[in-house]
Amino acid sequence: MSGGAPTGEHLPDPDYLAFIQHIKQSTGIDLSEYKEAQMKRRLTTLRVKNGYPTFASFYDAITKDKALFYEFLDRMTINVSEFWRNPNRWEVLRDVILSELTLGGKRRLKVWSAACSTGEEPYTLAMILDGKGVLGDTSLVATDIDEGAIAKAKQGLYMERSLKDVPPDVASRYFTQEGSMYKFSEQLKKNVQFRKQNLLLDRFEDAHDLIVCRNVMIYFTEEAKNKLYHKFASALRPGGYLFVGSTEQIFTPGQYGLEPTETFYYRKKA
Repeated sequence: MSGGAPTGEHLPDPDYLAFIQHIKQSTGIDLSEYKEAQMKRRLTTLRVKNGYPTFASFYDAITKDKALFYEFLDRMTINVSEFWRNPNRWEVLRDVILSELTLGGKRRLKVWSAACSTGEEPYTLAMILDGKGVLGDTSLVATDIDEGAIAKAKQGLYMERSLKDVPPDVASRYFTQEGSMYKFSEQLKKNVQFRKQNLLLDRFEDAHDLIVCRNVMIYFTEEAKNKLYHKFASALRPGGYLFVGSTEQIFTPGQYGLEPTETFYYRKKA
């Protein structure tokens, strides 16, 4: 039936809009850059679970309770990750992309795991780089907006299910079992530099050989994605690669100066 009043679902929610504004002012995180329906649904669930009737009362609470603030960040950023996620894509990195990047003799590589969550992605990179014998000649940086996730990454303790896609010989080389948990190699951990970063707000370093940003862009609006792809492209050296997630194909990479190569890999044009 057309011509009726808009449904409540599509009416602006002043309580949520004020929450977005307050979060931006106090943290620099712009929730309006994320898909609204998804984000509002996730945060409403968190708010209700913690017993707050409005976003105004929830905001007041997270400014006073650091644990609740970290829970908000955790829900906002969806810290769900695992090692070697989509194994065949990591095999392409190991066998094709890294072989190309290191062609012609050893040159120090600059690699960045963007939105690294609790460390599974940068540690997967570390294992692959070590297996290729180039980890010692690599600057490997991992960033995330969530300090709680970074703290977990630095701890390096994981449940068995996180390792389900790791090749058995690799798992035995880099993990030791501690009770029901698995601890990642202390030696390899030393090769990963973790930093807090807001992808939408902060400046990026440049001249990267490889940027890995997977399963993050799906949460952003089209405008935010466009902004980030431009920033990532500018942060690559000519010939450098951007590796994205399995649901994040870039449909017009040329507008960013990128060209598709292997599936979910984009190379910056020289």
